[in-house]
Amino acid sequence: MLPLVKNSWTNVLLCIQMTVVASDSISPCSITGYSANCKGLNLDQVPPGLPASLESLDLSFNKLTAITNKDLAHLTQLRSLNLEFNNISLIEDEAFASNALLKELSVFNNSLTQVPSKLLEPLTRLRSLEMSNNLFASAALGEVFSTLRELESLSMGGPLLLNLSREDFLPLRWTPLKKFAIKSASSLQHYDPGTLSVLQTDQMWFDVALDQKPEILPLMLKDLAGKTFAVLRFRNLFEFKYYTGSQDLFKGLRDIAARQLVFFRGKFNENLLRMALLNVQGSAVKDLGLVAIDFARSPDFVNDGLESSVTDLVLDNLLLQDISNPDILRFDWRFTWLSRVVRLTIRNVNFNYVPCDSWEEMRNAETVTIAGNRLTDEALYNQRCDYRSSMPKLRVLNANANELASLRALSALTAEWTALRELDVSHNKLGSTRESCTWKQNVTKLVMHHNMVDQVTFGCLPTTLLYLDMSYSNLDVLDTGYFRQATQLQVLLLSGNKIKFIPSGWESPNLLSLAVDGNSFGLIGEGSFSSMPRLVNLTAGNNPYHCTCDLHAFIQDTLGKGRLSITDWPGNYKCYHPEPLLEMTVAKYLPGRLVCDVRLVIAVSVVTTAAVAFLLVGLCHVFNVPWYLKAMYLILRAQYRARQEQGEAGRAFAYHAFISYSHSDAEWVRDHLLPCLENCDPPYRLCIHERDFQPGKWIIDNIIENIEDSRKVIFVLSRNFVNSEWCNYELYFAHQRAIGKSFNDVILVVKETIDPESLPSKYCKLKKMLSTKTYLEWPSEPKRQAFFWAQMRGVLGKATPTGEKAGQPTDRVSMVELPLEVEDGKGEGEEDSTAAPAGQRQVVPPGANNDTEPESLLLHKVISYQAIPIEVV
Repeated sequence: MLPLVKNSWTNVLLCIQMTVVASDSISPCSITGYSANCKGLNLDQVPPGLPASLESLDLSFNKLTAITNKDLAHLTQLRSLNLEFNNISLIEDEAFASNALLKELSVFNNSLTQVPSKLLEPLTRLRSLEMSNNLFASAALGEVFSTLRELESLSMGGPLLLNLSREDFLPLRWTPLKKFAIKSASSLQHYDPGTLSVLQTDQMWFDVALDQKPEILPLMLKDLAGKTFAVLRFRNLFEFKYYTGSQDLFKGLRDIAARQLVFFRGKFNENLLRMALLNVQGSAVKDLGLVAIDFARSPDFVNDGLESSVTDLVLDNLLLQDISNPDILRFDWRFTWLSRVVRLTIRNVNFNYVPCDSWEEMRNAETVTIAGNRLTDEALYNQRCDYRSSMPKLRVLNANANELASLRALSALTAEWTALRELDVSHNKLGSTRESCTWKQNVTKLVMHHNMVDQVTFGCLPTTLLYLDMSYSNLDVLDTGYFRQATQLQVLLLSGNKIKFIPSGWESPNLLSLAVDGNSFGLIGEGSFSSMPRLVNLTAGNNPYHCTCDLHAFIQDTLGKGRLSITDWPGNYKCYHPEPLLEMTVAKYLPGRLVCDVRLVIAVSVVTTAAVAFLLVGLCHVFNVPWYLKAMYLILRAQYRARQEQGEAGRAFAYHAFISYSHSDAEWVRDHLLPCLENCDPPYRLCIHERDFQPGKWIIDNIIENIEDSRKVIFVLSRNFVNSEWCNYELYFAHQRAIGKSFNDVILVVKETIDPESLPSKYCKLKKMLSTKTYLEWPSEPKRQAFFWAQMRGVLGKATPTGEKAGQPTDRVSMVELPLEVEDGKGEGEEDSTAAPAGQRQVVPPGANNDTEPESLLLHKVISYQAIPIEVV
C-alpha cells in the first residue's frame, strides 16, 4: 500500500514540475515561421522559450537593459536581430558567441557607452550594423571592424560625440561600404583633417550640427574631394541658429562627385541657400533635395533688381518638401533658379499663389509636381497671365491634394501646353459642377481619383485619353456616351465608387483593362462587357453580387475561354443575395443545369405541361368530369331562368316527394307506388314526369324545378335506372340540392337487387349512399308488401298539406289511371319496342348511345284511361 502512495505523489510532483516548465516556456512574442516579433511588449529581459530555429528576432521598443551570454545562446540559426529603442547599457562579450550566422544587427538608440568591439568578433558575416544614437564619447573603431569584410552598412555616434579623430575609422580603410552614417553632439567641437578620407562608401550621411564650429564643414568636404557618392546627405547642419558668416562653407562641393545632395532639417536663410546653390550649379549634383528645412529671409539681403546669380543650376530633380515658408520658391525674389530643372517637385510647401513669371521660368521642366499645397482654381489659373509661350516641354503635371474644383480652369491653363500628356488632379474637389471644357488633342492620361464627380463630369473630360482613373470619386452613374467618343481609351479605373449597375450597351472598342471593384452593382452577365472586344483584364470584386444564373454563366464563360483575366478572382467575389447565400464565395455557387439552361427549362416545362394536360384529360374521362360540368351548367342555367321568372322570393313545397324512375319501371310506379301513397288518408302529393311536368318547358328545367319543389326525392332503383341518362341527371341534381345538408330527403327504393361495385364510376354518389344509407327493398312476396308501404309512409312522414305551384290551378283531382284501351291495336300490357306510342315525344339525352333504345319522357299520353275520383284538395 505504501509504495503505491509514494508512486502517486511522485507522479503528481512530476506533473506540477512539467506544468511550471511549460508555463515558463510560453513566449509572449508573435512567432510566425522562423520569425519572432516581440516589439513593444515592455519586456525587461529576453523572453525564454524562443524556438531555436528562429532566424529573425525583433526586440525593439522594449525596456531591456542588458544582453547576457545566455540570452541568445540557443539561437544558433539567428540571422537578424533588432534591439533598437531600448535602454541597453551592457552587452556581455560572449552574448553573440553562438550567433555566427548573424547578418543584421541593430542597437540603435540605446545607452551603450563604448563601441562593443569584443562581442563582434564571432560575427564575421555581418552586413549591417546600426550603432548610432548611443552614449559613445569616442568614435574609435577597434581592429575587429577590419575583419568584417562583408559589412555594407554602418551607422555610429551619438549625442555625446564631440570629436572626430584621424584614427577613428582606420579599420574601415579596406572595407567598401554602401552606406556610412555618423552622428555627433549638437555642436561638433573638433575634427581632424583626413578623418573621413579613409572611408569608401556609396552613401555618406552626416547628422552633424555645426552651429558653433561652421568652419569644420569645409574640412570635411575637403576630405571627400575626388570621391564619388550616390547620396550625400546633411541632417541638422545648423540646428539652433542661422548661419550669418561670410565664409563659403560649400566650396568643396565642386570637387565631390555626388549624384544626389540632400539637406534634411536645419536652418537655412537666403544667404546660406544661395551659397549652397552657387556651388551646386558648378558640381556633379543632378538631384537636389531640400526637405523640412527652416527657411527664412536674410535681413541683409539686397534686391537690386538685377538678374539672379543662380542662373545655371542644371538639375534632373529638384525636391522642395515639407517647408513651412513658401518664400523659398523665390528666395532671391526671382524664379530663375528653376529655369533649368527638368523634374520639379514642390510638395507641402503651402503656397497659394502662382505668379505669371514662374510659369515662364520653368521653361525646361518636363515634370512638375505641385501636390499637397493649398492651391485653388484662381491661384493656379490666372486669366491675366499669358500661357502661350510657357511650359513648352511639360509632359506631366501633378496637382493632387489641393483645393481645385474646376476642370474648366485646368483645361484653360493647359490649352497651350502642347507637350502635355499626363495630368494628375487626384484628391481635389473636381466634378461637382456642370462645365464646358475645351482640351487640346494631346492629353492621354488623366488621374482624378478621390474627387466628387458625377455623370455630368464626363462632359468635361478630354476624349483623347488612353488612361483614366476616377476611383473613389462618389460616382454612381456612368455616361456611356463619353466612352463612345473616347475611342482610344485603354485603361479605365472606377474602383471604390457607388456605381449601381453596369449599363447595357457599354461600348469601348479599345479598352484593355477595367477596374470596377468596390462599387454597388450586383448584376453582371455574359453581355455586360460584350461591346468591349479587346478587354483582357477585369477587376470587379467586392461588389454585392446577386448569385444568379447570369453571373454563373458569365464566370464560367470567362474562365472557360481564358480571353478575359479576372485579376482579383476568386477571393473578392461573394454573394450578397439571396439571403441564404450571403457571404458565400461566388466560386462555390454552382446552380444546376436545369435551373440556368433556358432552353432546357422550356423543354421540361412543355413536356411537363403536356403530361399534366394528358393526365387531366385522362382523369376527366375516368371520372366523367365533362358530364358533371355539363350538369352544373344546366343547374345554373335553370336556376337563373327560375330567378328570372319567379324572382328571389321563397316558396313552400308543392309536393311531398319527387319520384325518379326509369321508363321501364313506369308500370310499377303507376300500379303500386302512386295508388298506395296518393290514396291513403291523408294522401301524399307526388310528382312524376309523365303527369306533372309543365308542357313547353325545357326538360332539365322541369326536373330541377320539381326537385326543388319537393320535400323528398324517391329513387326507384333498378338495372334500368342505372342505364337511364335522365335518371342520372335527377340523382345528381338531388345530390346538389343536399350539399351542406343531410341526405334525409333522399329515399332509395331498390326494386331490383343491384351490386354497388358493378355500378359505373359516374354513380360514385349512388355507390356511397347504397353503402352508408339504409334503403327500402321491394319485396316480391305480397304478404311483406304491407310492411314495405308502412316503412315508406314512415320515411315520408305525415302527409301535411302542401302549397300549390305558381301558375297551376288550386283544385286538383288525384286519380289512379287504369288503361281501357290502347291505340294502334295494341293489347293491354303490350308495348312497341321500336317506336314511341302516338302522342309521346322521344327524348335522347346528350351522350346517349343511338344504337340502344332511347329513353322516353311521356309529356302527353294518348292512351285512354278510366278516371276514378279519389279526393279533391
